[in-house]
Amino acid sequence: MDANKIKKGLGRGLSSLIGETKVDININKVLISDLLSNRYQPRKLFDEDSLQDLTNSIKERGIIQPIIVRKFKEDNSKYEIIAGERRWLAAQKAGLHEVPVVITDVNDLKSLEFAIIENVQRNDLNAVEEARGYQRLIKEFSYDQEKVAKFIGKSRSHITNFLRLLGLPEGVLKLIETNKLTPGHAKVLVGLDNADFVASKIIEKKLSVRQAENFVKIFKKKKKSYVKSNNPNIQALELSIVEKIGLNVSIKNKRNNTGSLVLEYKDLDQLNKIIEIIKSNY
Repeated sequence: MDANKIKKGLGRGLSSLIGETKVDININKVLISDLLSNRYQPRKLFDEDSLQDLTNSIKERGIIQPIIVRKFKEDNSKYEIIAGERRWLAAQKAGLHEVPVVITDVNDLKSLEFAIIENVQRNDLNAVEEARGYQRLIKEFSYDQEKVAKFIGKSRSHITNFLRLLGLPEGVLKLIETNKLTPGHAKVLVGLDNADFVASKIIEKKLSVRQAENFVKIFKKKKKSYVKSNNPNIQALELSIVEKIGLNVSIKNKRNNTGSLVLEYKDLDQLNKIIEIIKSNY
């Protein structure tokens, strides 16, 4: 696809994308068992309540919008779903034996484009699924971020911010996928070594995005600034405390093993944090 010909994907919609491909204009009926999941489907999680609502609707009115498919390369008697996987799943739950389809002739890139556009238009993807869809366009089909932004109809910064989420630990990504952590909360965790710990605290304390931003400021200090001792054992101990509480720590140990432990704070929020930690443990 020529980059100069790319228009905003969300602006032109699926119907326009279909118009650019070779399509069997007839709506066909095919067996549900002859349909296969789209290998490029970015959506991995389907809300059960929403799926049940669609199932009930299909039981009453049938499938109003046909499923978009293409011939399956490895077996021409089968069809791979391009757009409409949720309808296909609901149709199975509704007990249908066949469904209406529109057959297209598209390559792998167009298949991924269809799937991403459909899901983004309907806000069906969580932030991780959306980011992984963009990542596949970049890694497998040589898109750059600017090209993805133009095609999807989003800003370049939107694409960049979503891709950055993929650098978070797997545990944090799971929290986003299960809607326990919003993309706004997750964005402030990018670059933190202890993102899992901070994420758990954000959820535990039910912090707003703004509160989370203030909370993580204390964790974005460079580790080098925390190292005050030349003794590697003391350094390791200082770093372990820093990683636990997120505050600048200095341990001064004398030869007779007496000394001082200094916890530095930059504002009242950090002071309150120290007091809270002490009170909750002693």
